[in-house]
Amino acid sequence: MPKQYQDKALLFAIIQLIKELRKEDNITLEVFYFDTGIHLARIEQGKTNISISTLAKICAYFSISLSEFFARLEN
Repeated sequence: MPKQYQDKALLFAIIQLIKELRKEDNITLEVFYFDTGIHLARIEQGKTNISISTLAKICAYFSISLSEFFARLEN
């Protein structure tokens, strides 16, 4: 698989897991934005790439470590 497709597949998997975490906690995009200042809608729509520092903030919000996040990503 070409690298560009691997990158897109990884980003898609990360986005899907973020959506899953948000829905598990019944958090709306609006509430998440008000609580964190992070515009998660743009991330979930794939309109913006996500930095590791933003991902760390998202994980902290959902009380999951980065290592737990990536472990779930691999499953």
